[in-house]
Amino acid sequence: MKKGKAYGVGVGPGDPELMTLKACRLIRENDVIAVPGRSAKDAVAYKIAAAAVPEIEHKELLPVYMPMVRDGELIRKSHREAADAVEKYLDAGKNVVYITLGDSTIYCTFSYIQHLLEADGYETELIPGIPSFCAAAARLGVSLTEWNEPLHVVPALHNTEEGSLEWRGNYALMKSASRMREVKEMLAKTGMEVQAVENCSMDNEKVYRSLEEIPDDAGYFSLIIAKEKK
Repeated sequence: MKKGKAYGVGVGPGDPELMTLKACRLIRENDVIAVPGRSAKDAVAYKIAAAAVPEIEHKELLPVYMPMVRDGELIRKSHREAADAVEKYLDAGKNVVYITLGDSTIYCTFSYIQHLLEADGYETELIPGIPSFCAAAARLGVSLTEWNEPLHVVPALHNTEEGSLEWRGNYALMKSASRMREVKEMLAKTGMEVQAVENCSMDNEKVYRSLEEIPDDAGYFSLIIAKEKK
């Protein structure tokens, strides 16, 4: 029996209309949909996909839980368990479509499963989606880069531990919420123009036009765009 194929499919930042035609087609054409989280139907990625592809309600759902912790052993164990769960379907000749927020190549949980699947001899494919930082910049009405400006996409959490933004250019700061106060303090030292979007393109979206407007308790899906002043 031919083994199935695992797809990592980005569903975009939140607005179902920002899903790609290919993402929608793959969900329609395949029977097994893997969703990050303990409960598939409660996951944000599922809700986005369901609004664009109602047929997903009739698919077999595979919840894939990978805890956000710093315990390396626990992380590796959860990745292995997730890969094993996917491989059961692949061994049965079924394709698995793993849907993920934003783009499938940027801080994507499927990446960890992908490495294990490929090491075990399974075929995988990544389907891009609109990244959250591109959607946030569009919502703010600003360009991310112009002329020769570099763009740095960084996890703000780790940069606050280092205490600085060391490279010239513009920044898309992801994973900011857990240390928003420290992130703001770091940005205040740079003199950069700072804006942010919380829950970009979702019903509860909030836009912050300055560093001062960003609340210390901004939600998990908060993304900061920081640009050099001209």
